[in-house]
Amino acid sequence: MTRDHDRLSDPQRPPGRPRGRRRRLAAGALALGTLTGTLYSALPTAEAAGKPAGHDVSSHQGNVDWRKVRAQGGRFVYVKATESDWYRSPYFSRQYRGARKAGLLRGAYHFGIPSASSGTAQARYFLRHGGRWKADGWTLPPALDIEHNPYNPRQACFGMSGAALVRWIRGFSNEVLRGTGRRPVIYTTARWWNGCTGGSRAFAATHPLWLAHWHSTPGRMPAGWVYPSIWQHAGHGTLPGDQNKWNGTARQLRRFARG
Repeated sequence: MTRDHDRLSDPQRPPGRPRGRRRRLAAGALALGTLTGTLYSALPTAEAAGKPAGHDVSSHQGNVDWRKVRAQGGRFVYVKATESDWYRSPYFSRQYRGARKAGLLRGAYHFGIPSASSGTAQARYFLRHGGRWKADGWTLPPALDIEHNPYNPRQACFGMSGAALVRWIRGFSNEVLRGTGRRPVIYTTARWWNGCTGGSRAFAATHPLWLAHWHSTPGRMPAGWVYPSIWQHAGHGTLPGDQNKWNGTARQLRRFARG
């Protein structure tokens, strides 16, 4: 996922936080099994090329020309709202509103730091600062970005056990459900999920999976998930930020947004 602090110094950063970090996306292909009760199969590259294109952005992208995004084929976007319980993207509101004005479906995502505070606390912070959802046909469900620890590569799993991470994710999910009526989309990699949660299958039946795999075809799935909902297939491309594909039709994407 696009990192906010690769080039921007953050005035909200607490003392002692690292100023720079590089993306650590290791493996995976995005997958989800159920979308309004329908299963969608994993798609070969040629077929995936015809699916709605999307992307994800953070403050790293700054002011985005959303009309240009639309003209270049962008149909949906996830915008970073928050990280942990201390960071709010200064560009979130203008990016979120701008995408909608240009005719893109848009949703908000939170970058989780499980070692910093509880999943419940971080979900509440996210919901207070942009993570809400409404059934207007334009708002995608909230998303949780949970992956390798960007602050300490030697503790990819945040120094936590698989059981503790599963409890953290469950706490985040339950709070988002209470606040919005939707379970969050889970963004992760197969490598992180299978290694750090112990290959938990507890979320696959109820949580859409958005999984990064920067190769020509979707690859290994995190435990429990079988088919992709969104596939983040590249870090650079026509659209600002990371490049994504929706595994379905434009009509199905709107149904997904409506819930």
